Amino acid sequence: MTATTTTTTSSIDASPVGGATYDRYKELKEFDDSKIGVKGLVDAGITSIPRIFRLPPESLTDLNLSGDAETDPDLIPVIDLSGPRQSVIVQIRSAASTFGFFQVVNHSVPVTLLDRLFVAVKAVHRQPTGVESQYYEREMRSPFHFFSNVDLFLSKAASWRDTMQIRLGVGDAMANAIPEICRDEVIEWDREVKKLGEQLLELLSEGMGASAQRLKELSCAQGRVMVGHYYPHCPQPDQTIGLASHTDPGVLTVLLQDLVGGLQVKHEAKWLDVKPVHGALVINIGDILQIISNDEYKSGEHRVLANPFQEPRVSIAVFLNPGIRGNLYGPLPELVSPEKPGLFRHFTLDDFLRRFFTKELDGKSLINYYRIEGHSL
Repeated sequence: MTATTTTTTSSIDASPVGGATYDRYKELKEFDDSKIGVKGLVDAGITSIPRIFRLPPESLTDLNLSGDAETDPDLIPVIDLSGPRQSVIVQIRSAASTFGFFQVVNHSVPVTLLDRLFVAVKAVHRQPTGVESQYYEREMRSPFHFFSNVDLFLSKAASWRDTMQIRLGVGDAMANAIPEICRDEVIEWDREVKKLGEQLLELLSEGMGASAQRLKELSCAQGRVMVGHYYPHCPQPDQTIGLASHTDPGVLTVLLQDLVGGLQVKHEAKWLDVKPVHGALVINIGDILQIISNDEYKSGEHRVLANPFQEPRVSIAVFLNPGIRGNLYGPLPELVSPEKPGLFRHFTLDDFLRRFFTKELDGKSLINYYRIEGHSL
């Protein structure tokens, strides 16, 4: 989803850090105005993270539980899309209703393209700071832009990552706005991920008991936004986070992660590592699909740990969203019955997006807002 950030003062007032008070908003503003991102701090040779990135004590307690994370690669399913269709549907339905996450292999996207895309996105982020900063944009009006932390002025602590974002599928305007260093790879990736996304939506649609074309009829693959996250080495990875715990707001996310690792999914109050698999794509259910499915599927709460390695971590995600913003979205009528009434209120995409981008990344708070009282999990 295209990011539109809002600055508030609810979480940026002067607050204590290490027994002292400081003007948090001022330091956030100075960092944002510098347009250098986290990579710029690392390039400058810092050996300790600025206090705007330091997690509060209660968040550190949860972060330190990561040592108990399960590392069994079989916990997050890896699904072979070349298998028999009905078998694939059953596997996807199980993963989407249990974890909200799964990986796919033997998909239609050439692995050689994925490898080239990694190189291209990493090259964008590794450009000299002055080059990248010309694309830095907090309001994000352009088809291509660079920023650090979509919720910078809303979160309790900034996260240790930078992001490039591209609005896909908008023709020549998109192509001309993309830097030449990654243009060909992004255009090819958009074409391939659109086909894969439509295939996955068909399988998911059948899995929840609707017709294969039902999600496509709701324009669920028309709105596509790509982000390229860059997680540089963090000198104090036990004091901050790479990406705070959250669920994705849209319908479906297609994620390409490198082999550095750090992605975790929350399941039954435990954090599970999503083991990188070369050539695989990570798929996760978004809030809108959980609502449309009337809780048949679950949006997966996830986070990324700060990168302790010298090698930067890179991940590339495409968010599939409805393309018709004025329509009302809610549980599908064919999934509602006297035995299982609708569990969520209907909403327009504009209202949904506005609420997402005016809060910090914070667990499943958005989907809980739309849940009808008395129908909690």
